[in-house]
Amino acid sequence: MVEFVVFAISAAIVLGGALGVIGFRNPVHNALSLIATLFGVAVLFIAQEAYFLAAVQIIVYAGAIVVLFLFVIMLVGVDRLERLDADTLKGQQVAAAVVGGAVAVLSVLVLFAGKAGAPLDAAVTRSLSGERDVEGLARLVFTDYVWAFEITSALLGIAVVAAVLLSRRSTETPLDADDYPDVIDIFEDDVPENRLEELGDVDGSRSGAAGSDNLVSDAEDPR
Repeated sequence: MVEFVVFAISAAIVLGGALGVIGFRNPVHNALSLIATLFGVAVLFIAQEAYFLAAVQIIVYAGAIVVLFLFVIMLVGVDRLERLDADTLKGQQVAAAVVGGAVAVLSVLVLFAGKAGAPLDAAVTRSLSGERDVEGLARLVFTDYVWAFEITSALLGIAVVAAVLLSRRSTETPLDADDYPDVIDIFEDDVPENRLEELGDVDGSRSGAAGSDNLVSDAEDPR
């Protein structure tokens, strides 16, 4: 009974998160819904005593990949609403509909084909017995696929460093015109004379208005 309750709650979380991924309009909410789905799948793995898969599901997917999604969304600024009626690529909506229909048909075929149960052939059972999964995976990663593992680690490190450099904001203070008079002279040489006269008239009117305000304030002051 307890297993059924855990399965029902986890399945509801997985389905609810999946619907949130495709239903919300805000990409941040989509990513958070994906995190909920991944946590639900991790609970299902724990219920099947696949603890290593559950840990990988939380650490790698929910803790790293989805956080990377959120980082890219907030860095690039794609959380704003965009026009969905504009077809940037010609025929992409038709292609998406065809691919989605094909995936749906294949999913139904796999669902009906799976009713026969899991294969219990000797080759399958022999591969599942003997060495533990974690030990076998660790041996493969650090022996046969060590170079692929190291190259992947280097690529991820480069991506993190590049993202940090791109997201850094300039901390320099703006230039003060009084400290750099030569720059102002060059600017005045490039600006037409009529534009300089207009700027001078604007500055004069501002100074005149300020002087008149001072005279009015002095006249109103009885002292």
